[in-house]
Amino acid sequence: MHPSGPELDLVIIYFIYGLSFFAMGLTVLLEAGRASTLAEARVLRPLSVFGIIHGLHEWLEIFLMQWESAGLNDPLLSIARIVLLAISFTSLLAFGVQVLRPPRRLAAEDAVVGGAILILYATILTLTGNTPWANPSSWTANADVLARYLIAVPAALLAAIALRAQARQWLPKDRLLARSLMWAAGGFLVYALSQVFVKPADFTISPYLTTGAFKNTFGLPIQSLRGVMAALIAVGLIRAIHLVERDRQRQLHTAQQERFSALEQLQHELEKRRGMRRELLRHTVLAQEEERARIARELHDETSQVLTAASLNMATLKSMIPDHPQVHELIDKTQELCRLMARGLHRLVHDLRPAQLDDLGLVPSLHHLVDEARRQSNLKIKFTVSGAPKRIDPVVETVLFRITQEAITNITRHAMTDVAAIRLDFTPQQVSLEIEDQGIGFTAHIMPLFDGGCGLAGMRERAESVGGAILIEGLPNQGTKIEVVIPLRPHAPATSLNTDEELTAGNHETR
Repeated sequence: MHPSGPELDLVIIYFIYGLSFFAMGLTVLLEAGRASTLAEARVLRPLSVFGIIHGLHEWLEIFLMQWESAGLNDPLLSIARIVLLAISFTSLLAFGVQVLRPPRRLAAEDAVVGGAILILYATILTLTGNTPWANPSSWTANADVLARYLIAVPAALLAAIALRAQARQWLPKDRLLARSLMWAAGGFLVYALSQVFVKPADFTISPYLTTGAFKNTFGLPIQSLRGVMAALIAVGLIRAIHLVERDRQRQLHTAQQERFSALEQLQHELEKRRGMRRELLRHTVLAQEEERARIARELHDETSQVLTAASLNMATLKSMIPDHPQVHELIDKTQELCRLMARGLHRLVHDLRPAQLDDLGLVPSLHHLVDEARRQSNLKIKFTVSGAPKRIDPVVETVLFRITQEAITNITRHAMTDVAAIRLDFTPQQVSLEIEDQGIGFTAHIMPLFDGGCGLAGMRERAESVGGAILIEGLPNQGTKIEVVIPLRPHAPATSLNTDEELTAGNHETR
């Protein structure tokens, strides 16, 4: 049976009435699931429960109205309607109490109060005989009236007072949000007053406070006023939540901007620290090389001269004692020791600071270093120079020479191979060095720090000290590859070599 006429109008009113509260309940429930600035989650949840359950109650009213118009009656549906009505209004009462309660009051007290109200409601119905088994004909009307007088009216009034208090708190910060809350508060106030108009029942206070009297006076059913108030409450609260979301997004945007600014500041500080670290490493490398050069000069100029003088004195002493073969033999051995010390000292001076590096530059120094490695360690090193060799920043030349020297030492001591390749490439923008062996390699997550030298970590620090980058790759039993790329500064010296090495410009290779 389809509704028609006034009955159809009432169905539409109930549907809009329920939809308004149901939509409000879902929106508030979603807001309660987030960190809301509107109110705490414990405050918003009872309001969302009221909206959802009361919306379901109004839709159940539509079904019961159609059910009864067809001459059918189901006590279980009537009980469900009364239960939904009582629980929804109790949830609304809990919302108002939680907003207005003192800060130190325990949260468990609200549950106790809500449970006590429901028990009181059920007790009054039982004592007055308004139960399905004691008064099946009119208990629902009495239960409906008692729920509205005992729970709905005070709950809606408390909700109105609570929302007004919330609005006054927001007024200095956000007038639009405060105005939306005031709309909802006004809606709950009128909604509370509308609850005094009830269906005719034993608990009716006055014959003038019935739904029939309201319709006869104003020409509209009381449900229409409640539906309008429900829509006003829903619009006010949903708009308030929208404004809170907008404020949250604005705060999030501000926080992100502040975070980006902090990250940029941190990045700037890191870049500054990296620059300071590179400069410190550069000064450290310069200090080391200057100290090496000073020690080399002192060894060459002082200690070598002392050894030479000692050898000459031995020769003079030998000539002064012609008739002592044993003395002559001892003098010869001493002179040989002086010569051995002089050769060792020469090697030490060369290792401390090779003269070729200062006088001839990087390429001749590397040629000499490779030749010495071939001669002393029997390494089969392939050395290739590409591009246009030229004099570059002395610090860069020193860094590349020391890295190559350390790499050859590591190959000799640890790689367990005699095959290696060194490639040096010059371009107008950068110089790159690549050293590769076919030795035992190393595990990727373990960076070896070889004893007796700066190791791979020292190579990295030297490369970074001149603004370069180093890539170290190694796999077990597949060798090790070291690649160094250093940008050339515009102001760095770029004098072409004035030696026979100029003849090897382009691709120069020694084997």
